[in-house]
Amino acid sequence: MAAARSVAGWLAGFLLLPALGMIPPPKNVKMNSVNFKNILQWESPAFPKGNLTFTAQYESYWYFQDRCKNTASTHCDFSVLSKYGDHTVRVRAEFADEHSEWVNVTFCPVDDTIIGPPEMQIEPLADSLHMRFSAPKIENEPETWTMKNIYNSWAYRVQYWKNGTDEKIQVTSRYDSAVLRDLEAWTTYCIQVQGFLLDQNRNGEWSEPVCERTTNDETTPPWIVAILLVTSVFVVFLFLLGCFGLLWFICKKAKYTFHSGTSLPQHLKEFLGHPHRASLLFSLPVSDETEVFDELSIVHEEAEGKQDPRDSCALGTPCEPGPQELGSRDRAPSPTHGDPLHLTSASEV
Repeated sequence: MAAARSVAGWLAGFLLLPALGMIPPPKNVKMNSVNFKNILQWESPAFPKGNLTFTAQYESYWYFQDRCKNTASTHCDFSVLSKYGDHTVRVRAEFADEHSEWVNVTFCPVDDTIIGPPEMQIEPLADSLHMRFSAPKIENEPETWTMKNIYNSWAYRVQYWKNGTDEKIQVTSRYDSAVLRDLEAWTTYCIQVQGFLLDQNRNGEWSEPVCERTTNDETTPPWIVAILLVTSVFVVFLFLLGCFGLLWFICKKAKYTFHSGTSLPQHLKEFLGHPHRASLLFSLPVSDETEVFDELSIVHEEAEGKQDPRDSCALGTPCEPGPQELGSRDRAPSPTHGDPLHLTSASEV
């Protein structure tokens, strides 16, 4: 009976509101904040006279400022608010010159915002899975700023399970990467990750499961890779050192060749200092033939009327040369002025 009276009173009040000119306030007002994207949401109340509009405000230094004014939407973005401290926001319904009462909501972004799911990349490495994480980005901040920059105790909580089973294993990592080791080869594993605050024991939202299959352990051991890398670096170093040494040797040899102390003899320098001599030296033809010399014969003719003693000897009369003749024969006759010189040349070989 009491319940029937309360329902009847509620219906009577609801019917009397339009009659009295009062506008009902928005319903289910709440702040939905994810990664500091602060959205105030509400529902429009039933109002028979027409469509309502809404005004949302936030408190700033002991007075309220409009954030959304006379809007037909049922939400308003308050992401411009500071991440720290308590904030009071409010909303009301309006119709013409009338309005409803304010509905207030108080919240602290750094404590009340929901931590969204991180991004994850998975790379299979034989019997292990290598995971890389990216913390959620923050609204109205540079791209380099993430939720990890706000919370000092930020960590990643990972849970994984073999595909087709219900047994889940959880691990925690404070770094942006982690490795799941000692897994079964050629087996598919599913992985989820969430942000986790160690000092507050506060969890974020789980990411969507990502399933990846492991491979066979046919990779080269790390120590072999390290040895090959060191050996390659050493070989390259020796090659570069050899090239440098060879270049240094060539430069030194060239410098010695073109800057040696040897010079031409002084008499050759003087000879070549005269242009006509130098041209004569270099213009002479080079021949391999035997040198040819001309034979010079000097014939002395006696004056006419003077008999040569050798003429009588030529007639068959024996004669002996006298002392004077011997002396004259020993001495080579000297040509006189007017005596002709007869030159005979030998044939060229």
